[in-house]
Amino acid sequence: MTTLFRKLRSDEMARLGVDEYARVEKHPVTVLLHNIRSMYNVGSVFRTADAAGIAKVIITGYTATPPRKEIDKTALGAQESVPWEYFSHPKEILEKLKNQGVTICGLEITENSMRYTDICKQDFPLCLILGNEVDGIDSDVLQFCDHVLEIPQYGTKHSLNVSVAAGIALYEMVRIFRQETIVSGIHGNF
Repeated sequence: MTTLFRKLRSDEMARLGVDEYARVEKHPVTVLLHNIRSMYNVGSVFRTADAAGIAKVIITGYTATPPRKEIDKTALGAQESVPWEYFSHPKEILEKLKNQGVTICGLEITENSMRYTDICKQDFPLCLILGNEVDGIDSDVLQFCDHVLEIPQYGTKHSLNVSVAAGIALYEMVRIFRQETIVSGIHGNF
């Protein structure tokens, strides 16, 4: 038997409006962007954060903040639906998050890093740090990390675009969180 697929129209997708989305419980993940040089990458991370139901985006260093046409182009409005804050240096917010019991995870290739798939329920809530497209996460920022997560690389480049890496890691975090909470009935709307 052949399954026929029909592309859904926009009005059939049950998309939430910005106000409605603001009231929906989010996954307990914060994304911290430090010294991201491409505004298109910033917008792309906002869009992924919205799609994945991520709680917040924190912007630090010289990473551009909305509103900017380059961010808007790839965010497609997600910069309006995902809460965000700016701090000049990540130290001030990372110390605060650690004091609140948030697990700090860098996405980087380091000694003693672990696979991004090895996050577990006890690691939530968590903050995922994404660093500069060329230099990665600064060494002084890595010192705040409880875990450093690595996406395996099987080719010659040993890197992914930062917004692509964010999408991979964020959706895995959502999968792990939801897998372990669906049993208890949490996040039934997602």
